[in-house]
Parts: sequence; structure tokens; C-alpha cells
Amino acid sequence: MPQTLPATIDANRFGTCADAIAETARELSALGWTPATSSNFSMRVDAEHAAITISGRHKGRLGRDDIMLIDLDGKPVGTDARPSAETALHTQIYRRWPEIHAVLHTHSRTQSVASRLFASDGAIRLQGWELQKAITGYSTHDSVLEIPVFPNTQHMPELVARVDAWLDAGKPLHAYLIDGHGIYAWGRDMADAERHLEALEFLLGCELDLRKLRAP
Repeated sequence: MPQTLPATIDANRFGTCADAIAETARELSALGWTPATSSNFSMRVDAEHAAITISGRHKGRLGRDDIMLIDLDGKPVGTDARPSAETALHTQIYRRWPEIHAVLHTHSRTQSVASRLFASDGAIRLQGWELQKAITGYSTHDSVLEIPVFPNTQHMPELVARVDAWLDAGKPLHAYLIDGHGIYAWGRDMADAERHLEALEFLLGCELDLRKLRAP
């Protein structure tokens, strides 16, 4: 299913985004964070479009042909390929924050277990960890970084509505977990998004270790 880019799309920009997504996906797959064909990744191409992984592809074997163009309503542009079922969660972030240019969704063991463990609390409250400063906007370990855990559903509009409700309540949002699923993290560019994802993976692992050590 070849990608035919409209004349209004910068082909070089799309290619750069596609290559960056594929390279990042291979790196995260090598860490074991994208088992089977799980996870999805995207980058903003321009104000109205994004590049995103095609559904069902193994993330450790991606190339440029495994990335497709969508508009910010999540509709394919210039291709018959099918984007991830969770595309609406990516486009939601791009619509709400024009400065965000990369979104990463992974399913590491740590993220998946933490999402189940903290689901009943509705959020994971991180405080006192030095690595919180790796998250944009946080400059001290004394700050509180709250990562919501939303209930899982196959109905994407429901998840989109939950994220919107969190933001509309005036709560800061830098990432979120989905119960029994994985994490969504983002950034102003791919390096920013990767830093956030790696820091949160570490912090979630620390919280899980503390739970084990404190268990009777």
C-alpha cells in the first residue's frame, strides 16, 4: 500500500519523521518495551498532519514504508493503510498542544504492572525522586508529578473523553497510563518524548520496588 503524499505535504519532512519513528521504535523494541505488535508512535508533520505507525507491524522491524500520513482527525491521507486503533489518542495530543511534535506509546512489563497496581487509585503520585526533573516543567524532587491511570476500553472516544476531562479540570498532564495496557508520553521533539518515556519507566520501576520492599 504505497504512500502518495499530497502536493501540500513536505515530502522531506514526512520522510524525516518516518525515519525517526522507525529508528526510535527499533530502539524501544530492543529494550523489550513493545512486545509482539503492540505500541504505536507518531510525529507531527505540520499543523494539520502527523506521521504514525501502520497497525499490526512489529515495531522492531519498522522502515519508512511502515509509517503513514494522517490528518488530525485520524484519517489516512494518500494511502489505504490502516493506522493504529489508538490513533485518536495521538491526534488528541497534537490538537491540544501545538508545541508537541512526538508521541510514544509502549507496553513495557513495568508500565503494564504499574497500570494494574495503581488503577484503583486512579493515579500514581510521584514525589521525592530526583529523576522527576527529567520531565519538562519540573525542577525539583520536592514537586509532585501525578500520572493518571485511565480505565481500559476498546472504545477510543471514551478514552479521549477521559483525557479531556482530566485536562479540562485544570490538572497538569505529562503522561498517562491505561489500566492493563501501557503508557503514553510525548514531547516537543522525539528526543524530548524519549527522555520523558525513559524517566517514567525508571520512576515506575522504583515505585514497584518500594511496594515490594514495604510488603509485610
